[in-house]
Amino acid sequence: MSFAMRLIGRAAKGALDLAKDSLDPDRMVQLGMSGLIEAARTRHEADPMPRWRPGEPLKLLLAGYVGTRNTGADVRVEEMVRQFRHLFGDEHLELSICTIDPALTKGYFRTVRQLHIPQIFHKFLYDTVREQHGVIACEGSMFKSKFANALSTMMVGAIGLAAAEEKVAVGYGGEAGAMDDSLKRLVEKHCQDALVITRNEESTDVLDRLGVPTRLGTDTAWTFEAAPAERAERLLKRAGWDGEQPVVALCPINPFWWPVKPEPLKAAWNGLSGAYDDAHYKSVYFHKHGQDVDRAFDGYLRALAGALSDYRRETDCFPILVGMEQLDRRAAERMNEMLPAPLPLFVSDEHEMYEMVAILRRCAMVVSSRYHALVCSMPGLVPSVGVTMDERIRNLMADRGQPELALEVDDPELDRKLLAAMQRVDADRQAVKDGIGRCVVANLERMGRMGAILVDHVRGFHPDFPFADGLGEGGDPWAHLPPLGPTASAVVDRYRA
Repeated sequence: MSFAMRLIGRAAKGALDLAKDSLDPDRMVQLGMSGLIEAARTRHEADPMPRWRPGEPLKLLLAGYVGTRNTGADVRVEEMVRQFRHLFGDEHLELSICTIDPALTKGYFRTVRQLHIPQIFHKFLYDTVREQHGVIACEGSMFKSKFANALSTMMVGAIGLAAAEEKVAVGYGGEAGAMDDSLKRLVEKHCQDALVITRNEESTDVLDRLGVPTRLGTDTAWTFEAAPAERAERLLKRAGWDGEQPVVALCPINPFWWPVKPEPLKAAWNGLSGAYDDAHYKSVYFHKHGQDVDRAFDGYLRALAGALSDYRRETDCFPILVGMEQLDRRAAERMNEMLPAPLPLFVSDEHEMYEMVAILRRCAMVVSSRYHALVCSMPGLVPSVGVTMDERIRNLMADRGQPELALEVDDPELDRKLLAAMQRVDADRQAVKDGIGRCVVANLERMGRMGAILVDHVRGFHPDFPFADGLGEGGDPWAHLPPLGPTASAVVDRYRA
């Protein structure tokens, strides 16, 4: 880059900092969404759409974070679809789903119409929700500022628009955590007439304080059946596995480049200069970046690499790196540069969700900063350690009765503590597996209760909907689960009281 371009770049960055202080793009996104929800309310009062009538399918829109090859997001939505088809009946249900990139969800979500949602999503939701009988928000990190206020604004927008039009408006298996004040106000204003079925009590407490109606549920990935173990074994052998060594998977991320924020001026300058390519997410959205982020990221990866190297000196194993979202490839490749020899990579940009989960379940141990790498491995009774950036993995390990297996990404002693946790898993392997098994069964039952809650909630809007006899909160929670595959069935047979 020439000297003149560097000068222009410095001036542009100064202007960006000034603009950021005076006009928060996240706030603009929220204000725009709030305005359209109020406009939808006015439109509905003047010209309401026809309600569902017996004999026609119930139209539900699934609003979530799919189309990015995020394995966890895709798995949990796949299982929602299976559960909803079981509860409502295929002949009585018409599902649509918002996808960021239809090419990346091709072949997923059978029987569901996929709708391409633009990065600037406001008008799309305003038009699309009007054509539906209800909305199910299906993102796990539903209401929190940790990752992207824009994503939570999309969740609020989808269910807020449905609630404004007096339709079914449900957040399903979602989580609420720390929120910026402006996002709190948005949730408080537009989710009062929705129902959020949370995946833990901590999220229920957050939303209760905002006056949002809640019920307690869980995540929905528990019922997922992966590809056969033989497929995972073929992939591992192709990568150099001898078929005998214990496979240890590490699932690194970049915990420090969140949140993603919309920055239109930065996007314009980046288009001209490429100065922010490393931080560019998509469209006008950028990751958090800077020297502090890079230092923290390197320290975290070096701790993972150091613990693994120490572990390998005393334990024979076949280590692999797993990228649960295509974004994680950067973290895995950077970690490989820190190791004496690079490890095999299994990343979701090259492997669909059935293969990804099959690989996790073929492991002897999983060390993960991805929540769903832990959840998806658990029905396979794979012992695991979490290295967490927020409350989700802490809550999961507490639910397992193993809080000591949740470590922090920024712990200055992460290297030493991770090695100790991995050693503890090996020393107490059966006890860890038993805690996992009991946790899986408890969460399967909670997922069944979620389905029962949803049935009765929809009945409140549409009493004539032809649900099968026995469905609802008076029925057996296990009857509200989609058909269980052999993996989940084996855990239930072994650990259900």
